[in-house]
Parts: sequence; structure tokens; C-alpha cells
Amino acid sequence: MTKILMVCLGNICRSPLAEGILKSKVDGSKVFVDSAGTGGFHVGEPPDSRSVEVAQKHGIDITDQRCRKFTKEDFARFDHIFVMDKNNYRDIMALAESAEDRKKVRLLLEFADQGPMEVPDPYYGGRDGFQKVFDMIDETCKRIAAQLN
Repeated sequence: MTKILMVCLGNICRSPLAEGILKSKVDGSKVFVDSAGTGGFHVGEPPDSRSVEVAQKHGIDITDQRCRKFTKEDFARFDHIFVMDKNNYRDIMALAESAEDRKKVRLLLEFADQGPMEVPDPYYGGRDGFQKVFDMIDETCKRIAAQLN
């Protein structure tokens, strides 16, 4: 089974969307998807209501997800670690203890070769920012799923 981890700062906006979107596109018996945050600000909380809303608008339910913080053990648990922005990348790479750990980490949009290489954090913006983030992540997850399925 391939195991993929999506990572953002708080694990309440971008990475829960990425987890839900990718789960909706892959065979759950072959691919395990989870998400985490580099910061522990929201541990145990559900995703931001705006992420839940935009996901539901597209037929994806992320209400059962709960925020957790990324740990060094995640390097051993996951085959691929996709991060949303360069700050997340730097924070995760600082925890990597080997070349094998570092090889697992990529910017999510780098995988899809989309223009901007970072998924912007919509937390302090309006609802339209969440839709834009959803669209960026959705396009990338289509490409990831195509390679995994």
C-alpha cells in the first residue's frame, strides 16, 4: 500500500482539503492518505469550516478529520510527504534525519508542474480563497491519482 501525507501549517485548511481530495480519487485499499501540520496550534480540532464547506460543495466530506502535528515518525510511516509551501518544506526538512527522509518530501504543486509552486494559505482571506486553493489542489491530485491508480 502506498502511503501519502499532506502537510500544511495548522492542518485545518490546505492539508485537510488535500487529504480529502486525494482520497476521493484513489482506491482506498491501495492508497492511504493522511494529513498533518507543522505547527501544533489546532491539534484535535476539525478542519476550518470554510474548508469543510468548499469540500462539501464538491461532494467530499472531511468532517471526520482531526488536526495532528507532524512528527519525525511520519518519515517512517509515509512513502510520500507533500507540503503546501516553502515554509512547510523547510520545517519538515529540518526534521529529516537521512537522505531517504529528504527524498520523500516535495512541494505539492511541484508534482503537478503548476505555475506557482506554493499553495497559498487561505486562512486569513475570504471564502473565494478556499475555492482557489481547492482548484489548485484538485488539479494536482488528479495527476497524483493517475500515477497511483
